[in-house]
Amino acid sequence: MKVPISVVVITKNEEARLERCLKSVKDWAEEIIIVDDYSYDSTKEIASKFTDKIFVKKMNNEGEHRNWAHTKASCNWILSLDADEVLTDELKKEIEQIFNSKANLKFSGFTIPRKNFIGNYWMRAASQYPAAQLKLFYKNKFRWEEVEVHPRAFLQGRCGHLQNPILHYTYRNFEDFLQKLNRQTTQEAQKWFKIYKLNPKKANYKMNLIHALWRVLDRFIRYFLIKKGYKDGFIGFMMAIFSSLYQIVSYAKYWELKNEGSFFR
Repeated sequence: MKVPISVVVITKNEEARLERCLKSVKDWAEEIIIVDDYSYDSTKEIASKFTDKIFVKKMNNEGEHRNWAHTKASCNWILSLDADEVLTDELKKEIEQIFNSKANLKFSGFTIPRKNFIGNYWMRAASQYPAAQLKLFYKNKFRWEEVEVHPRAFLQGRCGHLQNPILHYTYRNFEDFLQKLNRQTTQEAQKWFKIYKLNPKKANYKMNLIHALWRVLDRFIRYFLIKKGYKDGFIGFMMAIFSSLYQIVSYAKYWELKNEGSFFR
């Protein structure tokens, strides 16, 4: 008997990782929903082997895009997955027990820990584990903040916490990490440029060179030293370096947007 859950996956050129994700929920969840952002690889063909509920929509705003995807689910409960995430048998059994015991009635949602990987290496330190996220929730009591990048999750009611992790194949390699960093910092800069046009004082207070430089130092110290990223050796060192660059790169792109036409032709 299938679990009464809609698994919702948003995709964009995920041919290399999607099949592993969908295999982990095939014949387990009541339905699988795919919302694809105009992939030009074989993502949709792979998805069609697992579901006929495939929708195509341009993602301009991550929070709004995810909220829209959830409206396509027919089940009251949604499990939100990314294409690089895989459910383990232990986690599926834990979720089944929740529904069999009706324990889900006490909660509006559940966080799930994640094992984050770069390649096949499980990153254990620097807050990479358990790194729990709110992934399973009652549809009408949950929504994402509608911002371009890193939207916050809002849940009405109590939140439970599952014990078994999702396997999250976060980055294929260092190059993949930098590609995602490039994309996310562009989105972050665009978000703050929109804020700047509406409220320059707020934007200049939060997004300035001094603040960006401080965040570089703060992130590296926290990730590599305080949160013991050094336990992951050279990989932990590079993760701390890359993560610390997020704010200064975002600021550089934000500065460029503000000065477009003055310095760049």
